Amino acid sequence: MTEFVLGVTSSLAATAATVALGSLLSQRARWWLLAAVSRLSGLGVLRVHRHQDDAKAALAEEIGRARWLRVMVGRGNELTRDGFTPLWTGGGRPPEHVRVLLPDPGSPAPSGSPESRGNWLARRERELREVDPGFGPGLLAEQVWANFHYLAEATRESDTQIRFYDLPNLYRIVATDRIAFITLYQNAEHGRHSPCIVAHRSGRLYDFALRILDTAWDSARVPDGTPSLDS
Repeated sequence: MTEFVLGVTSSLAATAATVALGSLLSQRARWWLLAAVSRLSGLGVLRVHRHQDDAKAALAEEIGRARWLRVMVGRGNELTRDGFTPLWTGGGRPPEHVRVLLPDPGSPAPSGSPESRGNWLARRERELREVDPGFGPGLLAEQVWANFHYLAEATRESDTQIRFYDLPNLYRIVATDRIAFITLYQNAEHGRHSPCIVAHRSGRLYDFALRILDTAWDSARVPDGTPSLDS
């Protein structure tokens, strides 16, 4: 009986130690496995953050050393704070040129069911309203306009271009000459709570992110009062 109790106790202790060690190494192990699979597949994924907010520090660091920066956002609140602020206030070494894509607050959405009436921003607004009742009709458009006016003024003396894109509001992409941060918006979730994929240059996912940015940029419209010259 004593041997049985000792055996069970030692097994439980070993299991607890394994679980504890696994909890300490799980993130590193997941990233290692992800990097290994990424190399084999050619996707170029460095890591996956469970929430976009978890990538803030890495994003700010990358922006601080980027040669160029391209941004496609869902509304643009983050452009006025956190890691982006040094770009507009003169802190650090700014990229040589910056492109910013904001969702078009006045673009029509495709015709179809009643759910598709309004613009792409209004559709996203209805999704967010399921979890945040504060998103009344037109709130996202107001926020986009406010962020646009802020950026237009803050970047007046810099090589920064701003355009409005007319595409579904499904993701956020921040790309530099080295890395792309890709947030995949989930239904009825704020972007900051959605997963963020970090991909490196020369990988297929990075190339795909740049393809999305270039396509959106080429079809986007130049807002009144902003420069129209391409960098």
